[in-house]
Amino acid sequence: MVIIGGGLTGATAAETLRKEGYAGPVTIVADEPEIPYQRPPLSKGFLSGKEGEDALLPLAATWYGENNVTVLTSTAATAVDPAAHTVTLANGETLPYAKLLIATGASPRVIPFKGVELDGVHYFRSKADSVAMKELLSAGGHNLVMIGSGWIGMEIAATARELGNNVALLGLEDVPLSIAIGKQLGGVFAARHEEAGVKFVLPSSAAEIQGTDGKVSSVLTTTGEVLPADLVVVAVGVVPNIGLAKDAGLTINNGIEVTGSLATSDPDIFAAGDVANSLHPVTNAYARSEHWANAIASGKVAAKSMLGQDAVLDDIPYFYTDQFDLGMEYSGFGALTKDADVVVRGDLAAREFIAFWVLEGRVVAGMNVNIWDVQDAIKDLISSGRTVDTAKLADPKTPLEAI
Repeated sequence: MVIIGGGLTGATAAETLRKEGYAGPVTIVADEPEIPYQRPPLSKGFLSGKEGEDALLPLAATWYGENNVTVLTSTAATAVDPAAHTVTLANGETLPYAKLLIATGASPRVIPFKGVELDGVHYFRSKADSVAMKELLSAGGHNLVMIGSGWIGMEIAATARELGNNVALLGLEDVPLSIAIGKQLGGVFAARHEEAGVKFVLPSSAAEIQGTDGKVSSVLTTTGEVLPADLVVVAVGVVPNIGLAKDAGLTINNGIEVTGSLATSDPDIFAAGDVANSLHPVTNAYARSEHWANAIASGKVAAKSMLGQDAVLDDIPYFYTDQFDLGMEYSGFGALTKDADVVVRGDLAAREFIAFWVLEGRVVAGMNVNIWDVQDAIKDLISSGRTVDTAKLADPKTPLEAI
């Protein structure tokens, strides 16, 4: 078994192969100089210094040797030959495989801003990115311009502000996070950031990143404002790393198209994690998820499918965020929320509430903010597909399990 990708998906798949009794060779090909790690802490606890290296590791460093799993770090896979059942590495070596898992993840979307090459301009995706930003932000006193008003941008902004840095945030939305959760709910997060001193310049982007002697000094926005900056972070989404799969002739569709069992168009090749666009049995539609829970769930399903077991990725998509004293969990199908009605249970002003997206009488997504231990009930509402009484849904006195 060969796994291309040294992230959480790859680690989970390797662990599952062993748990399911597979005793043959397992090799993980990881292009970063790290054993497999997970990304959520990179913009949260690890970046802030509240969590250490251990928080990044889904499996202890000793696990791989103890379980006879080979990890090839700093090693890029350059080609997959489905006919020969081989993976070619950057050093020219080839690895034979019986079954192959492509878990190559995604890369930051690169925008050709004028001045993006200046010292002090960073993209954010890897552990190395987080370590570099951590060293810069931990002392405070910097002027950070954050380009990107999505989850990662908002998390980095919150962490940077908590560490005593000045933060200005740019994004193409009128309200941050509104593409994901709408203006009303995005406004809850925006208000908390503004209270903490984050400056929003919305909607806007960078017309030019300006510098002196090769180092960033300011950002000229598309609205004509000049923002002082000695640090700029660009976090404007990611694109799936489909190169290997495309060159191997696999079907591509907003990522690597896979069945509910994560099989690609080649019967001996599977794909999972950020790069995989899988057919979900609940919606009967393809969906690609870039979140932590999907990395774990799809890693498990892919490993079982590689072993010939019946396995289907039917988990309800889930993610979470921490920004200042706002903790949030979200489960559901974002693609179905566009035309859904939002039902709120709790107090938006107090920032303690649950929001439900209801489409044709059924809950398709739910988000709890500073209210805990409700995710199981939310997921049950979604997965059951049952028709709900929105008055009861909004009533905190009615148990979610009774709706």
